[in-house]
Formats: sequence, C-alpha cells, structure tokens
Amino acid sequence: MQKMTQIMANHQAASSYESSRPPAFKTPSMKAPECFDGTQPFKGRSFIKSCQLIFYNDWENVSQDRKKVLYSTSFLIVRAAKCIEPYLSNLTNQDPSYLLNSWQLFKAQLFTLFGDPNEVRKDETELDALKMKEGEHVSLYISNFRILV
Repeated sequence: MQKMTQIMANHQAASSYESSRPPAFKTPSMKAPECFDGTQPFKGRSFIKSCQLIFYNDWENVSQDRKKVLYSTSFLIVRAAKCIEPYLSNLTNQDPSYLLNSWQLFKAQLFTLFGDPNEVRKDETELDALKMKEGEHVSLYISNFRILV
C-alpha cells in the first residue's frame, strides 16, 4: 500500500511538472522544393531559395553546410543529378573545399553549370522595358520593379 501511495505521488508530481512546462516549439512543416533538373536556368534561383527557406525554418537540423548540400542534392534529377553523382561516391571526404561540404561552393557550381549566362543582361532588358501602364496601380509597378532589382 505504501508503495502504491508513493507511485501515485510520483505520478502527480510528474504530471504537475509537465503541465507547468510550456509545450516545446515545433517548426511548421514546409513544402519541399520542386525537383530541379537543370534544363530551365531560371528555376535554379527558385530552387536554391526554396531550400534556404527550409534551412532557416529548421536551423537546428540543417545548420551544417554538408547537411544543406545533401538535402538539396536529394531534389536534383536528370542532368543536375548526373553532374552531382560523381561527388556522391566519395561521401567520406571531409575536406572543407569538397563540393558536398560547402553550401556556397555547391550553389556556385549549380549556377555555373545550369544558370542563365545572360541573367544580368536579361534583367537589365526587362528593367528597361518596365513601364507603368495607364490605369495600372502603382503598387503593381513597384512590385514588378522589386522583382527585377
């Protein structure tokens, strides 16, 4: 009987401790980035930004460059996946300058291989062509301008 009373007292103490403690914060789940195949250069930046949003949302789990790169490579398909494939055969390489260990190097390689070589010129042309049409709200013009800048 004494043992039963002790168990009940321990249970009450534990439950009062749990109820006084605030619930742990859980990051909301986010949509995974769209797979990137490398055939459409303009989708590269969008792919990287989608990955970065996920990293910022779950910083504790993806704070290391290697984790970021490996997560991102899981969404590469077709041509883009084939270019990264040789690096995946050497996952034990811990050299900081190795592509899989550096998020900056990985992004640079992705843009070098699959980015638009005329991206700056294309943006300049679109910016030059940007005009506010009659009857159009200024907020639409400003948002279009910010997209290009």
